[in-house]
Amino acid sequence: MFGAAGALAVVQPADGNLPIIQQARQILPLPESFHASLAAEPSAESSPFIQTTQIRRGDTLADVLQRLNVSESGLLPFLTHDKSARSVYKLYPGRSFHAGLDNKGSLAWLRYNHTPSAIEDGQTVSKWLEIKPDGKGGFSASEEFAAADTEIRIAEGTIVNSLFGATDAAGIPDSITMQMTDILGSKVDFLRDIRQGDTFRIVYETYSHQGQSVGSGRILGIEFTNGSRTHEAIWFKPENGSGGYYDFKGNSLRAAFLRAPLKFTRVSSTFGTRKHPVHGYTAQHKGIDYAAPSGTPIHSTSDGTVEFIGWQRGYGNVVIIKHHGKYSTVYAHQSRFAKNLKKGDSVEQGQLIGYVGATGWATGPHLHYEIRISNKQVNPQSVELPIASTLEGGDRLAFNKVSSQYQGHFQLLASARAIPGETAQVASR
Repeated sequence: MFGAAGALAVVQPADGNLPIIQQARQILPLPESFHASLAAEPSAESSPFIQTTQIRRGDTLADVLQRLNVSESGLLPFLTHDKSARSVYKLYPGRSFHAGLDNKGSLAWLRYNHTPSAIEDGQTVSKWLEIKPDGKGGFSASEEFAAADTEIRIAEGTIVNSLFGATDAAGIPDSITMQMTDILGSKVDFLRDIRQGDTFRIVYETYSHQGQSVGSGRILGIEFTNGSRTHEAIWFKPENGSGGYYDFKGNSLRAAFLRAPLKFTRVSSTFGTRKHPVHGYTAQHKGIDYAAPSGTPIHSTSDGTVEFIGWQRGYGNVVIIKHHGKYSTVYAHQSRFAKNLKKGDSVEQGQLIGYVGATGWATGPHLHYEIRISNKQVNPQSVELPIASTLEGGDRLAFNKVSSQYQGHFQLLASARAIPGETAQVASR
């Protein structure tokens, strides 16, 4: 580092006194690459000091800037009046501001992280407003975004009082807990079957931006022991199909069809003979009516392709979805359709396709739902529908690799718990 090299030689003394030390010293020049690397290093003046604060309830922009030690003349009027900075007009408690200050305390840049997590084109991104001095005594503002960093986390827990209490203790977000109940809801009644001592191990996604957590993704793998039974689920997307959850044997955990296209509803009219509520005559009702408030979300009951979307006489606004083989489903009387949904689109089971309304021949807001087999209406409540699928061939081989990876994570957690005095930790990467 200092451009010097030295050599020491010790000569054995003749009289037994302290040794005589002879030293040779030679100055060597540093290589040119070292000087180049020094020149490439940023100076202290070019690296801003960063201040950070979170918006508090009742904050004004002036409050935020004061905590950041930002006192640039003209900045506050710019932020409150310039259209390019309109996203700063609304301050959301909990969102963050960052300010970069130079060694003289002048503003280098200001960032407002107004949207920590958003989904665009299937990718999680973070959005922020960036303000910089324009070099002319004023300021410029621009909306910026960047893909959030994906982290894979592993956690485990034991239920003492409740599922949410156990996941909170393990640092697992509530959104992941809700996914857990959805995924294993057909295997475990999370309201009545949960008992003290039940355990879970889980692998899931989280998103971060600039070192801060901005949201959670999906569960990738879960192992849940309820009493003497253990249930598992692995997320997997076949090469030519939609993603879903499977047990370790490659069996899908979801039925081919959901029994109802609405989550919260009641049946107001069943399949069979009835008096028509609009025309007054007795006729066969070839579907099921679900009474629900106008605007209630409607979900596709199975994977498929949109065969028709638009207006059909008594059906009003209707979506017809063609499924595998000879099956199709009908969703009528909608107030409006899901944004950007069109004929020919592929939809997944549970995907939003529209909203409850009262269009067509309807006396009040409800959903008329049909299942058709070879274009003939059948009773959705009694018809035997296809069973869940099982992975085969190349998909099964690919799934086995994914499954082995997550089973390895679960075994790692189990091993850590088995060591006396050791506590399994949440791991992330």
